[in-house]
Amino acid sequence: MKWEYETVKVAATGFTGGKLDEDGFTAHLNDLGDEGWELVSAFGTNQSGGQTRNIVAVFKRPKE
Repeated sequence: MKWEYETVKVAATGFTGGKLDEDGFTAHLNDLGDEGWELVSAFGTNQSGGQTRNIVAVFKRPKE
């Protein structure tokens, strides 16, 4: 089986970072799920001081 991948980066907000629009992020995840994408991994990237800068989510689905 062959796969295709999609990477989504969502910026964290707030003066020192680390704040995520959880409702918006969940809606985006659900939209991708409706398109056949499966979440494989999600992780945060750090900026100085250890605050979260971005959330990165990786998806896959069978390639047509």
